[in-house]
Amino acid sequence: MKSLLPLTAALALTLAACKPADTPQPSTPAASEPAASTPAQASPPPATGEADPQANVPATWQGYGDLKLGSTADAARQAWGGELNSSTPSEGGACYQLTPKWATDKADVAFMIEGDHFVRYDVTSSKEVAPGGGKVGMDEAALRALYGDKLQSMPHKYVEGGKYLSVDGQGGAKLVFETGADGVVTSWRVGLPPQIDYVEGCA
Repeated sequence: MKSLLPLTAALALTLAACKPADTPQPSTPAASEPAASTPAQASPPPATGEADPQANVPATWQGYGDLKLGSTADAARQAWGGELNSSTPSEGGACYQLTPKWATDKADVAFMIEGDHFVRYDVTSSKEVAPGGGKVGMDEAALRALYGDKLQSMPHKYVEGGKYLSVDGQGGAKLVFETGADGVVTSWRVGLPPQIDYVEGCA
């Protein structure tokens, strides 16, 4: 029995010599480099030139942007914050209109001043939306879908087949749409009585 020990030891050495070398473990890959961050695109610079700080502001029953119906003329000018052109006052100087410098003509949007107070604004641009959703270019059917039975109709004073379509709003304000003979809105205005019903404006 003891004679087998040397043989066993020799066999163990032989097997150890034949054992393949340990397979090297793959090296841990380096952490991937973070993707280069894409620089945030800078916001475009504010428009310059004729743009007015109150351009494209929403029209409401209370006024136009920061201009509030019933405020004094000075308060309206300060609230606007930009340059406003003034029409020639009516006889007696009680009524006149202020228009933004950027307006392409005096009726794009005009602010009526009477008795030294901002009392009404008139719009002919299709880009502006009246309180409740109406706008230039809509027909009477579209307006009735928006305002329902609140929409009242009167014949236009100067346009045959045209109409004044009005809606009583909040705080005593009123909205009036003017349509042509084809029933399509050509202008609208929001204001306080009695100035909202001046067909000729300040004329």
